[in-house]
Amino acid sequence: MNEYRPLTEQEISILENNSCWAEDWTAVSVGEDFRPNYMHRVMLYGEVNIGAFERNVEVSPGFLKHSGINNATLRNVTVGDNCLIENIGNFINNYTIGDDCYISNVCTMETTEGATYGNGNLVSVLNEVGEGNVVLFNSLNSQLAALMIKHADDTGFRDALRRIISEEVRLQQPSRGTVGNGVKIVNSKEITNTVINDECEISGAARLSDCTILSSQNASVFIGTGVICENSIISDGSSLINSVKMQDCFVGEACQIANGFTASQSLFFANSYMSNGEACAAFCGPFTASHHKSSLLIGGEFSFYNAGSATNFSNHAYKMGPMHYGILERGTKTASGAYVLMPAHIGTFSVCFGKLMYHPDTRRLPFSYLVAYGDTMYLSPGRNITTVGLYRDIRKWPKRDVRPQGSQKSIVNFDWLSPFSVGEIIQGKRILEKLREASGDEVSTYNYHEYVIRASSLKKGIKYYDIALRIYMGAVLKRVIKRLGAVELPTTTVGEGEWNDLSGLLLPASEERRMLDDIKSGCLDSIGEITRRFTEINDRYREYQWAWTYKLILDYYNLDSLDSDDLQRIHDDYVAARRTWIAEIRKDAEKEFHMGDVERSVLDNFIEQLDHEVDFEN
Repeated sequence: MNEYRPLTEQEISILENNSCWAEDWTAVSVGEDFRPNYMHRVMLYGEVNIGAFERNVEVSPGFLKHSGINNATLRNVTVGDNCLIENIGNFINNYTIGDDCYISNVCTMETTEGATYGNGNLVSVLNEVGEGNVVLFNSLNSQLAALMIKHADDTGFRDALRRIISEEVRLQQPSRGTVGNGVKIVNSKEITNTVINDECEISGAARLSDCTILSSQNASVFIGTGVICENSIISDGSSLINSVKMQDCFVGEACQIANGFTASQSLFFANSYMSNGEACAAFCGPFTASHHKSSLLIGGEFSFYNAGSATNFSNHAYKMGPMHYGILERGTKTASGAYVLMPAHIGTFSVCFGKLMYHPDTRRLPFSYLVAYGDTMYLSPGRNITTVGLYRDIRKWPKRDVRPQGSQKSIVNFDWLSPFSVGEIIQGKRILEKLREASGDEVSTYNYHEYVIRASSLKKGIKYYDIALRIYMGAVLKRVIKRLGAVELPTTTVGEGEWNDLSGLLLPASEERRMLDDIKSGCLDSIGEITRRFTEINDRYREYQWAWTYKLILDYYNLDSLDSDDLQRIHDDYVAARRTWIAEIRKDAEKEFHMGDVERSVLDNFIEQLDHEVDFEN
């Protein structure tokens, strides 16, 4: 922390000769190595502290100017060392500014009474006219937000968690707005009641009010031209550019919000990309993307998802082409009672000639297609398992996580086959088998609620689900042997039951319930303890997964225990299933090529990638 001393008479004389003025020179303190000749036309009100001016500041690549203060009015301001502050149109009032900052051509920076900096703001997510259910604060992550929404009706949990958050906010709340070290703020109009952390760049923003910008040296934040951001929190590595308008929102790590996107009372987490469209009361979990002007994400829960515009949802069917592909999860019920698509790890994917359709019962038939022909809806269960799109997605998502180490508050588990998704696959397979048992093998179609399943589609669906099950069991066994050196019995029963997806964290439902109980009882009484619990659960994922999978293997193969012959059989089934899976994906790629959708070179490169899949069999 900088130490400040009173001005000398000689320094005051130099400042006055440079057209500087103070309401009270005795209220102005400076750093030990302060040099008054680098201040010109500065008016000082209240208590002002100014550091040293010893180094140049890079105002543009290759363009250096000496640190100092020129053409500015400051009131109750502390300025660190080697800052360049110039051309402040109105004033800087009640602010603490760190070292090595460049602030130029800014109209107003001010902290007013009652500033919240976006912390403690209660917003309503998934229901735009409902009671607030998520409290915004600096340490929010996708897991905690999902927990707040999912269990909003549990008053004991809700009240306990809000007390914990309130204490966290109280302890972290600064007495006035702060600007960290190495911050650049240029050509911006109004910055009010905003905390700006290290290495942030704000260029051309129109208005920042009651915000916190969690920038850092390894994950800087950029706020660009025309941005209006109010009552919001922007996390490490994110950017808001090109006239974004945002109110009452939380933006997680490494998100990009761009090109006039408008958002209110919405959450964006971990590598989400929003452009042109609009979000209202939306929960945009990890890797949510929206590119189109006509896209409105409202009252829904999304992740690992690319939103199309009104008539081009079929862009998700692109495979080897440049478009993103969506892996969809089961539906989330909105306050109005309607079911909407909740894209993420698994679920029913529908391409309905411009319409996205969803029925709650299709959630038990994951990785499926819904296609409308006239008034008839055809369901192709499990079809998505063997597509090029899924194969690409499995490999692309981990590579697209651009969050630096140390800036990953939200947990993202990239397993496409997990106890959570495989549990749905098991249910889907049972449904198809019961349909076949009830109607027999001689019918041409099966009816599942208001959907029609062709006999060939049902047969393939059972096959695809079985392929996924055998790939999953073999892969887990292989990982257990690699991790433990042998197939040992599970060391815990945690994980044997139902699993949940808490916006990227895959966990046993029993662990989620235990966390709720511990928060209500006071066993977990700080945000740090809660986030550590999330981390501990994630760290034990493989252990819990093995407990669930071991029971699955015994049930699937009708075994009491595993011997060497059983292990060999499971491995052989795994290899055979993988080869069938890759062969089906190859056929899907070749079909797309013959439709004229991709170049020959693209197909050849993709086939070459598939040929290397044999390297992962053992």
